[in-house]
Amino acid sequence: MEGKNLWAPWRIDYIQGLETDRDECFLCHNHSHPQDDDKNFVLWRTSLSIVVLNRFPYNNGHLLIAPVRHISDVSEAEEPELVELMKLIRETKRALLLAIKPHGFNVGMNFGRCGGAGLPGHLHIHVVPRWDGDTNFMSVCSDTNVVSQSITELLVLLKEVSAEHNLPSL
Repeated sequence: MEGKNLWAPWRIDYIQGLETDRDECFLCHNHSHPQDDDKNFVLWRTSLSIVVLNRFPYNNGHLLIAPVRHISDVSEAEEPELVELMKLIRETKRALLLAIKPHGFNVGMNFGRCGGAGLPGHLHIHVVPRWDGDTNFMSVCSDTNVVSQSITELLVLLKEVSAEHNLPSL
């Protein structure tokens, strides 16, 4: 039936990755390979945390904020980690407002596979920019997301805005 298919070939990496047992989670891998920050879409890193663009975003600008330590639950986080994670939520929102001007945000955490965590072993926070009217027929009718900007282009833009505005200012 012509015209009835929606092609999203970039999703296959995510789908196949769900079946793969990895010795190292991608957040730990990204942290331990700073020379590959651009390739791994790392926006910022500190001694306690890392901020990366989500390779499989719900919306344009979807960021993940995680502690460097491989912990699975917020109850395992130490006070300095908790404080920095909250500050990074503030700073990522600021960078996204400057770069792509969303109308609002969803900020959240998922715990355990049944709780929606795609990476249940490493605590992380989702920061998802939202725009008026972005819940459209694609997501409502077909569980599909439309992302309007390349992840590489967005990383460059966010790094430029971060440098211009001295972000993150922790």
